[in-house]
Amino acid sequence: MHESVTQFMERHFHHFNAAELVRAARAYSEHSAQGGIFMVTLAGAMSTARLGLSLAEMIRQGKVHAISCTGANLEEDIFNLLGRQEYQSVRQYRSLSPQDDQNLMLKGLHRVTDVCIPEHIFLRFGERILQEWVDCDQKQESYFIYEYIYRILKDGSIKHLYQIDPKESWVVAACEKQIPIFTPGWEDSSLGNLFAAHCIRQTIQRTSTVRNGIDTMIDLTAWYRESSKQHGIGFFQIGGGIAGDFPICVVPMLAQDLHVEDVRPWAYFCQISDSTTSYGSYSGAMPSEKITWGKITATTPTFMIESDATIVAPLIFAYVLGW
Repeated sequence: MHESVTQFMERHFHHFNAAELVRAARAYSEHSAQGGIFMVTLAGAMSTARLGLSLAEMIRQGKVHAISCTGANLEEDIFNLLGRQEYQSVRQYRSLSPQDDQNLMLKGLHRVTDVCIPEHIFLRFGERILQEWVDCDQKQESYFIYEYIYRILKDGSIKHLYQIDPKESWVVAACEKQIPIFTPGWEDSSLGNLFAAHCIRQTIQRTSTVRNGIDTMIDLTAWYRESSKQHGIGFFQIGGGIAGDFPICVVPMLAQDLHVEDVRPWAYFCQISDSTTSYGSYSGAMPSEKITWGKITATTPTFMIESDATIVAPLIFAYVLGW
């Protein structure tokens, strides 16, 4: 009789990062079973790594209630949805010469480690979202970038372009469940560059047509205050960077700057990291450091798994889903 993924992990993962992985997964399941909700943050290139295969199901089953991600992760899930069959794999990527990469660029292929995203996939979606931006700009309407993407997914105008099962797209799942996707620093993305270019060209007259980072923090604050009324909110961080640093600061901001009484700190914290703590990186900071900033407390269940997120995250999600 074959073991499930969960059974395999319970039987084999007993020490070091493996044990921390199982402890984090158990605590995630326990918090969820008690009615607690979760924010998942995505750094790196997790969408291109096809995290949607497991994250989408986590969202559908009510195990994830908000996402904070880089602009790249938001758009690359859509690019994967519209172009995965046209992506090109690079098996010996470590041995590529600078000229090899130059040749890929000349072919319109943009490399993310061992996979190349064709430029025309970006253009395919860029043309469609530009229509939304121009239309809303003329109407003096403003939306977050994820809301524009939700509008397009809902109207079905790109459905005929899907190259994978939409159940594998975490953005499609998020749209179906209507959960917020907070995207700090969205300008640092291909679509953000496109939007900026059209603002410079004045095809789009208002930079506020896509709502900005301060708007995002204000919206995140409202979401946190409402969502934490009944139960604490768990924080599951994949990688580091702005995707994680931005949303976790909402708690000290509420307490120290807004002087809100009885602010609930994050009720669970787990980070999958490959950053070295001693280098002084925010991404590599141990969870206990966050206690000094009022983000978590001394009794918050905390976990730091120092490993490859493309391996660890799907395993934890599989455990929580009972696969």
